[in-house]
Amino acid sequence: MPPHTMPLFKEQSSALATDINARNRLDGRQLIDQLADNSIAVAFFDPQYRGILDKLRYGNEGVQRGQRRVGLPQMDQTDIAAFLLGIYRVLRPSGHLFLWVDKFHLCEGVGPWFQNMGWLLVDMIVWDKTRIGMGYRTRRRAEYLIVAQKPPKRARGVWVDHTIPDVWAEHVTQKDHTHAKPLGLQKRLIEATTDKRDYVLDPAAGSYSVLQACTETERNFIGCDIYT
Repeated sequence: MPPHTMPLFKEQSSALATDINARNRLDGRQLIDQLADNSIAVAFFDPQYRGILDKLRYGNEGVQRGQRRVGLPQMDQTDIAAFLLGIYRVLRPSGHLFLWVDKFHLCEGVGPWFQNMGWLLVDMIVWDKTRIGMGYRTRRRAEYLIVAQKPPKRARGVWVDHTIPDVWAEHVTQKDHTHAKPLGLQKRLIEATTDKRDYVLDPAAGSYSVLQACTETERNFIGCDIYT
């Protein structure tokens, strides 16, 4: 049975709570709880955390973009681990998770987020945002996309585009959302790891760039945010 014809929800009645290819206003953990095991081809996860704000204290939370950022509900380590455990359950075997992190969490280590789970960390992409950000020493202009895979570990047959560079330059305007992510990169990754009509999950959708990427690549989006 092709993956996109597998049941998406645990129960048929659950489909009434969440729409496909739409902006759903819902806690991402509630959405994941509705999904059937092994029903998702690929997942994107951009957790909202305060690490860089709490540790470095730049003092810029009074400006407009800082106010928008600090006003978003935050996830602690337990919250993030719960998301990762749920995503692990619903991903099909050898499916990929694309996890966004900043330099602070990359240096501190994300190991505790994955503790006691079966994830395999298989790659990482550096997103060059082409604009300078904050920093006491070097100025930040990059974010990092950790690539994890649900066992069994393999690339042949589940990752078909081998021309994607591990440093990707793409400018993104953040006027619509303070954590907007690169549409072009996400489209390439979706096309590399899924087939048309496969389900792509984003349980913390933010700007819904993954929804747009799915629309433009003819994949099915299932996702939500606590704001729409």
